[in-house]
Amino acid sequence: MNDNIVWHEASVNPEQRSALKQQKPAVLWFTGLSGSGKSTIANVVELKLLTLHKHSYLLDGDNVRHGLNNDLGFSDADRVENIRRIGEVAKLFVDSGCLVLTAFISPFLSDREQVKQLLAQGQFIEVFVDTPIDVCEARDPKGLYKKARAGEIKHFTGIDSDYQAPVAPEIWLKTAEHSVERCAQQVVDYLAQQGYLEQALSEQAHSEQAHSEAQ
Repeated sequence: MNDNIVWHEASVNPEQRSALKQQKPAVLWFTGLSGSGKSTIANVVELKLLTLHKHSYLLDGDNVRHGLNNDLGFSDADRVENIRRIGEVAKLFVDSGCLVLTAFISPFLSDREQVKQLLAQGQFIEVFVDTPIDVCEARDPKGLYKKARAGEIKHFTGIDSDYQAPVAPEIWLKTAEHSVERCAQQVVDYLAQQGYLEQALSEQAHSEQAHSEAQ
C-alpha cells in the first residue's frame, strides 16, 4: 500500500447510520454448491426484508462477475481474490448500516473466515445452503454440471474442485427437505430473534439527539 494513502474518518459514524435505519447491520453470507438455491433464497429474503421496511442489498455471484470481478476466472487463486473483493465490498455496506446478502459458492473455509475477520463480532452470519450434489446436478439450472461432466468446464466446484462445507454456520438451510419460502423465512426469523431487525439509538446518538433538541 502507498505510504501516502491515509484513512479518512467520516463525520457520520456507523452507529448513526444504523440508528437512522433502525436495524443492526450484518453480512448474510450464503454459501453452497452451484444450484443449491443460494441466489433464489437470498432474493426471497430480501423481498421479505423490504416488506419489513429494512435496508438491504443483495450481492449475487454472477452479477458481480459482470462488473467488479469480470477480470477473474475460476482457478483457485481467482476464487480467493473473488471472495476477498466481495468481503471488502460487503464491509462497506455494513458500514453504511445495511443488511447485505451475498450469494457465492465461496468454496473455501479459509476465505469465508477471512471475510469474517474483516467484520466486528456478530456482523458475519454464515448461511449454509445445504443441498446434496445429486439434487444440485438434477436441477442444473444453467447446464453447468452437464458441461463440467463433459470436460467443457474446468475447476467446477463439486466435480473437479473442492467445496469445504461450513462447520458451524449460524443458519443451516436444507433445501432438499424444505421449500424456498420456508428457508427464506428461517433466515428472517433468525434475524428477528437475534435483534438485527430493530436497533435502538446508541448512547452516542442519544446524546447527540438530546444536544440537538436542547438548542
